[in-house]
Parts: sequence; C-alpha cells; structure tokens
Amino acid sequence: MPRARYENVIIVTRNTELDDLVRRFNTKAQAKFYLQQAGQSFDAIEEAHDKHQAVLKKVRQAIPNTIKSQTIGRELVPRFMFGDDDLVITVGQDGLVSNTAKYLYGQPILAVNPDPERFDGSLLPFTTDTVEAQLYPALYGSREHEHLYMQSVTLAQASMADGQTLLAFNDFFIGANSHVSARYAIEIGDRRENHSSSGIIVSTGAGSTGWLQSVYAGAAGVVEALGGKVTPPPDSGRRPWDSEDLVYSVREPFPSRATQASIVHGIVTREAPLKVTSQMPTNGIIFSDGIEADYLEFNSGAELTIETAARKANLIMPVPEARH
Repeated sequence: MPRARYENVIIVTRNTELDDLVRRFNTKAQAKFYLQQAGQSFDAIEEAHDKHQAVLKKVRQAIPNTIKSQTIGRELVPRFMFGDDDLVITVGQDGLVSNTAKYLYGQPILAVNPDPERFDGSLLPFTTDTVEAQLYPALYGSREHEHLYMQSVTLAQASMADGQTLLAFNDFFIGANSHVSARYAIEIGDRRENHSSSGIIVSTGAGSTGWLQSVYAGAAGVVEALGGKVTPPPDSGRRPWDSEDLVYSVREPFPSRATQASIVHGIVTREAPLKVTSQMPTNGIIFSDGIEADYLEFNSGAELTIETAARKANLIMPVPEARH
C-alpha cells in the first residue's frame, strides 16, 4: 500500500428535507401527520432521505480503513478546523460545494452527487457508482490511468474598510435586505456615480451559469420587448472557472436628478476593482452564494472593495474521455 497523500477524509453533508421536518415537528410521525393533513405526500420525502443515507454509507465504506474520516453537517463548516492534510468529500447539491469551498485553504474537494436523477450537478462529477474507483487515486496520488485532475476555481473577495472580509464561490449580492431600493456610490477605474437600484450582482467564472444568467435573460427580454436586437455574449456568458476576473451587473438602476445609470455592467480585475460606498442608513447587506447567513452589514459610510481573492478553491475532477 503506497503512502496516502491525505491523513483525513472529512465528509460534508447537509440535512435532508425529512431531517428539517423532524427538527420542526419533533418526530417523524408528527411530520408525516402534518404533511398528510395538508394533502402532501410523505413517501417521496422519506424515499429521498433513505437514498441520501444510503449514499453516505457507501461513501464511508469506500474510504480505506487506514484513513481517518469524519462526517460533519453544513452548519458546522464555518467553525470547523480543516487540516492541511484533509481531503474533503461533499455529499449534496452544488450549493454544498460552493458553501464549503470558501472555508477551505486549498484542501481539495471531491464532490459526490447523491441523486443524479434529481440534481444536474455541474459541480458534482462523481456518483456512488464512481466514487470508490476514483477515491483511491485521489488519496494515493496514483497516475497509472490518469483519471483525475485538479480544477482551480477563482473566488471573489469583498473587503470592508474596517477589515472585515467575505469570500464568494459563485457570486456576491450588494444591496438592501428588503424590497426597498439600495442607495450607494459605485466606482470602477476612473468612473464614479451615485445609484438607486435593486442591488449589484458580482459573479465569478464558476457563478457565470447561475444568478448572472438570470440577469442576462431579464435584460435581453426587456431589450427585445422594446424592439431592440440582442447579441448574446460568447458561450452564452459562461466563463472559465479559473478566470482571473469577475463580472458585475447592476439590477434595475434608476436614473434621477440625484442618481445615474451608466455604470451598470462590466469586468472587475485586480487592477480595476469594484468599489462601493453605502448610502443606506439601515438594512444594507452583502451576502455570498445565495446564503443570507453569510453576510456583512453595509450601512451608511461603509466602504467596500470587490476583487478576485488570492485564495483558490480546488475541485477534483475526472479527466474527460477525450484527454485519456
């Protein structure tokens, strides 16, 4: 047996819908009764839970006995002390990968799709049918068949003038935590203006197929409805995961006597970071990857800089057949 490249395997998972229901109603029987009274099926929820547990069991069994392993829930990730010699396996949807990666310091992630029939899983290249075969070369560095490679993923970083920072795997939202307009000053390069809008989305390459796509779709729909013609961006706006720049887009900017609307979309680089100064007395917020619990307050006078992070995420990926 060769020497393992990693001393520990940390399995990260998250609650199933049944777990959340039991937490809410105290017992499985009470959760079932509540759903049945509401005319909803409990069988599908129970089946999905059982399938998830079976996948977790199979992943644990695939780990060699000589390697220490531990399973933690998503809610523990921000406080968990990952070691330099840890290999992280996520068992869940794409969001679990993104919300785990930003708390790591280079430790690789091997992402398992627990239910390929339900989840597309663009970040989930492995299933229980393939994880056992791929785990050995991941752990021991075997290149006999060159099955795997390490995909670097660029993260975005939000830095406040007071020293607070936040990372994003997919995207940041900067705005108000309610339906009122966000007020702020925006600056990129030598351009600066005051805004009233529904907020700003800043996307990484990995996030370019997510929230940013909905922004593109809405903008294109409005232009076409007004009789304009839209030329789609190359590859529908998809960008490489390791792209060293970010894309920002302002949602519904409102021009008025006090606000402008010309800085609405563009590229953020290390040489030209995006700078935003809050003009919101209360309810200003910055959150990442669609998780509002991962946030910083962004109220009047707060100064924010968005740029690519020095830290990278590393995903273990199977080599495409064409590259064998």
